[in-house]
Amino acid sequence: MSVFAQLVERLADLLQPLFGASAAAAAIVLFTALVRLLVHPLSRAAARGQKARTALQPKIAELRKKHGKNPEKLQRAVLELHAEEKVSPLAGCLPGLLQVPAFFLLYHLFSSDTIGGRANALLGHELFAAPLGGRWADALGSGGLLGGPGLVYAGLFVVVAGVAVFSYRLSKRMMAASPALPAGEPQVAGLGAVTKVMPFMSFFTLVTVAVVPLAAALYVVTSTTWSVVERAVLYR
Repeated sequence: MSVFAQLVERLADLLQPLFGASAAAAAIVLFTALVRLLVHPLSRAAARGQKARTALQPKIAELRKKHGKNPEKLQRAVLELHAEEKVSPLAGCLPGLLQVPAFFLLYHLFSSDTIGGRANALLGHELFAAPLGGRWADALGSGGLLGGPGLVYAGLFVVVAGVAVFSYRLSKRMMAASPALPAGEPQVAGLGAVTKVMPFMSFFTLVTVAVVPLAAALYVVTSTTWSVVERAVLYR
């Protein structure tokens, strides 16, 4: 934690001439971008996997015609086809899962009063008038919706809502063009429910932004925006 705190402080020092008192918030956005760049190769691999699954549909249709009366044989044949083509229906989950540790690091960093036995200096940083260690409830108690902190959160909610609407439309279009798990393929436990919920996931970000420290909320908003733009580019 102390090493991570020093990293954020140093990034903030580098950005201070450009962003002034909001340098720590800018450092979090930059840190998020660096994390996303690190997992970008996996995102590209997931996009290739999605396109590969789409390309396999004619072969899977042939297997259904051939083994339609024998579900077990059909399932084995489809699994073998996926293994030969090195395609996994769960490949797209990896980029998101690998970002979870970074989110929890920021969450704990800006939820802790002390780091390494010393007072947590990062809690003194702000985004405009909103403390990076504060939450939406704190903002409402400090000036209400139209106070400085409240307006910062209002801006974040507007950004998240816009990204969520775009993500919903993009997800519906992608799912219509290429189902995540077409009929006849082996069922993966829970994947059907995940597929149904997927288009709405970005809307859940609104709840996350409201309940976590502002620093962690910035990570979520930046990462979600990056994800949507990345998907729009990679899956076009």
